[in-house]
Amino acid sequence: GIAAARLTRACPINPRQRGFSSASGCSENLKLLQLLVKSVKQEHRDLGVVFVDIAKAFDTVCHQHIIAGLVQRGVDSHVVHLVSEMYRNITTYIV
Repeated sequence: GIAAARLTRACPINPRQRGFSSASGCSENLKLLQLLVKSVKQEHRDLGVVFVDIAKAFDTVCHQHIIAGLVQRGVDSHVVHLVSEMYRNITTYIV
C-alpha cells in the first residue's frame, strides 16, 4: 500500500486508464459505451468506437528503463530498490 501510494504520486495514472486502479473500470466503461450508443441511436447520429488493448505492454518494457523512469521522477530510493528487487533473477516457466 505504501509503495503503491508513493508510485502513484510520482507516476500519476491518466483518469481514463482502467488498469492498475481500484475503480471498476470494465463495468464503468461498458456503461459509458451503452449510454453513448443509446444517445447516438436516439439522435440518429454516427458513432465511431475504437478499442485499444496494448497486450503485455508492461512485459515488453526493459526493466532498466522502468527503474530509470522511477529515478527520473524522483521516486523514493527505497521504493526504487523494492521495484528493482522484484525484477532481479525472475524466470517464467510454462509447463
